[in-house]
Amino acid sequence: MYNYKRVLKMAMLLALSGLTTIFQSCKQEIKEVKEVIIKTEEPEYFLLRPELEKSFGYSHAVRIGDDLKISGAVSMDDKGVIVAPGDMEQQMKNCYIDLEKILKHYGFTFDDVVVENVYTTNMKDFINVSGFRTSIYKKQFPTGTWLEVNGLAIDGQLIEIDMEAHKSK
Repeated sequence: MYNYKRVLKMAMLLALSGLTTIFQSCKQEIKEVKEVIIKTEEPEYFLLRPELEKSFGYSHAVRIGDDLKISGAVSMDDKGVIVAPGDMEQQMKNCYIDLEKILKHYGFTFDDVVVENVYTTNMKDFINVSGFRTSIYKKQFPTGTWLEVNGLAIDGQLIEIDMEAHKSK
């Protein structure tokens, strides 16, 4: 019995000694913790056609920091009348004209676009004229989706294009 108690005490002392060593090495591993401040930026909204967009209930673009999100651009005038009805190519070009205005307003270009989504009522017609996009995207094409839909917001609207852009520092 005496030996058992003695062995038990020795084991406990060794275990405590080992734990002490582990705790001391953990203390040495703790490095300086730096305070991280996360700066949040307020969204900045942009209306391309203020009265029209207010009546439909949306903002054409919002910029948060280095990111820009642009609602779907369509081929219309300031009164909401479709421009170039029945002409897919011209409607597409008109969309890109408006998109470029918004990008420029914030100091972006098509090279900063990372996502582009196209909604069309006639995918075949859009694909036939989609080669025009090579004059827009000279550096690279963004990610995105092309989707054929039954209809868009206004009768005669054949295409709508939304996008997201990012400005690297």
